[in-house]
Formats: sequence, structure tokens, C-alpha cells
Amino acid sequence: MQQTRVAVVGSANMDLVGTAAALPRPGETVLGSDFVMLPGGKGANQAVAAVRAGASCVFLGAIGSDAFGVTLRARITAAGVDTAHLRVVYGSSGVALVMVGGAGENAILVTPGANEAFTGLTEDELAAVREADVLVAQLEVPVETVTAAALAARSAGTRVVLNAAPARPVPVELLAAVDLLVVNETEAHALTGRAADEPAALLELVPRAVLTLGGHGAWYVERDRPAVHVPAVKVDVVDTTAAGDAFTAALAVAWGEGRELVEAVHWAAAAGAACVRKLGASVALPRRVEIDELFSRPA
Repeated sequence: MQQTRVAVVGSANMDLVGTAAALPRPGETVLGSDFVMLPGGKGANQAVAAVRAGASCVFLGAIGSDAFGVTLRARITAAGVDTAHLRVVYGSSGVALVMVGGAGENAILVTPGANEAFTGLTEDELAAVREADVLVAQLEVPVETVTAAALAARSAGTRVVLNAAPARPVPVELLAAVDLLVVNETEAHALTGRAADEPAALLELVPRAVLTLGGHGAWYVERDRPAVHVPAVKVDVVDTTAAGDAFTAALAVAWGEGRELVEAVHWAAAAGAACVRKLGASVALPRRVEIDELFSRPA
């Protein structure tokens, strides 16, 4: 099997993660139990997850000139991701303040920092996109940057996977370049204005889509084919923070390897389940052997 070449265009943040028995309500202070500082951001998470799932990966993004930026580059590079195109922007890196409750639920505040300055892709950066088998992008960096990368990918025959998160308006030009859209219920509603039980509405925007439903699995929809529900893999949940990133990356890797997309969604569901068994974002992203173990588990 040929190794999938993935290019990820997206954000890099330092995640400051605190855990407590219950999340605080507005105006309330609660005593936590643990604290960790970990590299994160949807882009960096998906790049690391792609490598752990078996792909080679180049990451295009921006970090700040602060100490967080130094740590982010070192950690992402150590994970096996090609960071030759990772920019350094004067000022602060992106930071995510993550609170995790006892049931694994979370609340996250992100300050974009250098991610907002990731604009104007260079010819070398566009070439890295064109040379990949699959482009994976999200919406934590300027949408103009994502659009430019998607158009470059489309022109070279590189498949485009867009994880339209966080929920925000997506220009028609970008949607026209997307081969596979990955969204949760909130993001799907933001794009279509329809209820989450209408995944087929996404096909008015893109040819293929996956609607993730957390513990209720996911729907895969494709034009001129019946919708397919993929059940979630049941595991003990510790932290759901990066489950969506593990899912999206594994989906892109499996598709790049030539798997049928319904099978790829099943494999991605196993990746998401493997991720939620551990605390933290990047440190919880599963390796291929973990994904395969859950994927092969009897239903």
C-alpha cells in the first residue's frame, strides 16, 4: 500500500487544559484537579493525527515569535510532521483555554494569535499543496487562505477535504473546490440552515459529506447514493477535545489509500473513539495500531 501524502492547511495553538469534576457556570469558580500544556489547534492536531494514522504530512500554518511558538514547532516536528513551511509571525501564538468536565465534555476559548496572520500563500506553499494526494483544511485560519489552497489543490487533482469548523460562513468559491465536507451538527446547521437530521441537505453544497454526531456515530452522504449511517465505536470517554480532528485526519488518510469512503468513515470512527480514551488533544491522537484494533472489534 502506497503511503498517503497529506497537506494540512490550518491552525497551531498551545492548549492550556484544566480538568474538574464539573465545568464552571458563568461567574462561578470551581477547583480543578489536573493541568497540562499541550500543542493543539485543529490544523496541527490533524497533521499529527495524519502521521500517526500512517501518512506523510506537510503542515502549512503560522506560529508566533513567543515561547509557545518555539515549543509548538519542536513538538509538531518531533511528531514526524514536515514543518519546513511553518511560518513564524512576530507576536503571540494561538492559544486555546480548554476546560474538561468529569464526563469528558469540554468548553474551549481560542485566541487566534499568529493564525490570523496566515495569509497570502507563497508559491512554495502552493506547490506543497499540489504535490499532496489529499489536502485537509479547517476554518481556524483566514478563509481566503483556505480557499487559495483548495483552488490550488483542485487545479492539480489533489483531493480536498474541508472540515468546516468552527462554524462560520463559507464562500461559494471554496465549497465548489471541496471533494469531501466534514461537519458536526452545529456546523451543518450553519451551512444549510436545516436540522441535523437532514444530512442530505449538505449535498446541495458539495458532492460528498460526512455529518458527525459524537456518540451517535456519523452519516455519510453522496450524490446519487443512499445515505449510510456509521455507528460510533463504544469506549469509555475521558476527553472529547480532539476526537473530531482524529476522525477527519483518519478519514483523509484512508481515502488517500484508496479505501471506499464508507469503509473510510468506519475507520475514522475508530480513530475518533481511540482518541477520546485519553486526556488532551495532540497526546491523545491515536496511532494506526490503535485505530486498527478498534476498527476490527466486533460490532
